[in-house]
Amino acid sequence: MPFIDRKKYIAEGDLVLVYVSRTIIKPIYVKKGENFNTRFGSFPHETMIGLEFGSQITTPKDRGFVYLLQPTPELWTMSLPHRTQIVYTPDSSYILQRLDVRVGSKVIEAGTGSGSFTHAFARTVNSEGRLFSFEFHESRYEQARDEFLMHGLGNTTITHRDVCTNGFDIENVTLDADAIFLDLPSPWEAIPHLKSVIANDRRVGICCFSPCFEQVVKTVESLQKEGWSDV
Repeated sequence: MPFIDRKKYIAEGDLVLVYVSRTIIKPIYVKKGENFNTRFGSFPHETMIGLEFGSQITTPKDRGFVYLLQPTPELWTMSLPHRTQIVYTPDSSYILQRLDVRVGSKVIEAGTGSGSFTHAFARTVNSEGRLFSFEFHESRYEQARDEFLMHGLGNTTITHRDVCTNGFDIENVTLDADAIFLDLPSPWEAIPHLKSVIANDRRVGICCFSPCFEQVVKTVESLQKEGWSDV
């Protein structure tokens, strides 16, 4: 699991985040015969294989250099292809702390979007926990599913689903979640579907990420109606 288990050396096929400058971090999958091209020149992938993550490499004519960084959720957030508005590290770290997400937690996330927060959740719950992510938009679901597979997020299950209409239940899977994150246009429509998938023997935290006060009001009303406390 590249985003969970740390590696020391770069191997062919690895995801590497190439640090070009403070505002330019590019994700590449290392493959013999390919090059990473910048305004400084070309960096052959073959020269990266066997190096330690964090190494600095120069172009063949020493015109410039880049750093080869280990993938982390924070760096992935800065480099990922944006498919939706994403949750950045200052927000995601605060939400993780307030939800008390830790190693072994079981988390529900909807919607997946660009998958930025998904990586932070997956690292935090680690291989002892589980993350269940839901995305209603088919092409975003397919892109996220493929990325999670390539990134080795083996503790993460992503489902193509409109949870506001069809809920969170997954056939033959007990979710038993103790943390919920809803980044949806209408989270109040999804909240009534949570009863069957949350833990009933321990505290369960929920965060609804909404940009509009009217959305917040409707969400709070739904939470109160469904019996959530300490809102």
